[in-house]
Amino acid sequence: MKTIKIKRIYEDPSDDDGYRVLIDRLWPRGMSKEDANLDDWKKEVTPSKKLRKWFDHDPSKFVDFAKKYRKELEYKTEDLDEIRKQAKQNSVTLLYGAKDTEHNQAVVLQKVLEE
Repeated sequence: MKTIKIKRIYEDPSDDDGYRVLIDRLWPRGMSKEDANLDDWKKEVTPSKKLRKWFDHDPSKFVDFAKKYRKELEYKTEDLDEIRKQAKQNSVTLLYGAKDTEHNQAVVLQKVLEE
């Protein structure tokens, strides 16, 4: 498997990003589709609306958020396998909009995909 990286969508695209996939349910504010330079948008692998609202980007809830999100991902095997398939051929960059680079769904999803 090639590299699976995570990156804020607001960072400039780079040549080593490989396959760029947005993993936010909502389109990031202020980002045009052209500037995003996406290969895919996987809304299906994002946290549920209920979980996202509960978490509310609160770092003190991150451990519980990660457990609950992993549980939700158990039912998304087909979508996860599509990303893994891309990662066998190319580098993959999971793009997210959150300001917190340590406590977000991309951190959890990256670990799940690499397991």
